[in-house]
Amino acid sequence: MRLRATPKALALRLDGGETPEEIQNLKLPEDLPLEVEVAGPVSGKVLEALLELGRPLTLIPPRNRLPAGTLVLSKTLRSGERVEHPGTVVVLGDVNPGAEVVAGGDVIVVGKLRGLAHAGAGGDEERFIFALELAAKQVRIGPHLAQAPEDLNTRGPEIARVQEGRIVVEPARKR
Repeated sequence: MRLRATPKALALRLDGGETPEEIQNLKLPEDLPLEVEVAGPVSGKVLEALLELGRPLTLIPPRNRLPAGTLVLSKTLRSGERVEHPGTVVVLGDVNPGAEVVAGGDVIVVGKLRGLAHAGAGGDEERFIFALELAAKQVRIGPHLAQAPEDLNTRGPEIARVQEGRIVVEPARKR
């Protein structure tokens, strides 16, 4: 934890591991709002302790860290190519066998997915994999892994997501 004064606010950096007691024991000058940079995992009790300080509070993203956003690739990924991105990855083309797409967010393939796709690579099992033709031998979502059956029959656009602790692939429904 680091606290410094700026001309308009008090800047507090939380690196993770702080306790509610440390927050409650902060000696803060009056009349300055707090800008809180969350750079590590922070518990709900620490956030509650921040709110109990009773001052205007602004949460800001960690400095020097690019926002994840969405990476759009307008090409086919060939064998041996690997794309890794902290956000969502959209491929406007095919992902051939031997190619890999690893995303912290979702993986969307507007084409045939025959290579490896890993959505939620940081452990987020709420992510999904979508492809116009899902013919991958293996997909991963968060910590989960699924192997395609031997008699793989693709049925048009499909989406893979985690349900009850396992990956389920189903047709993408029109909305």
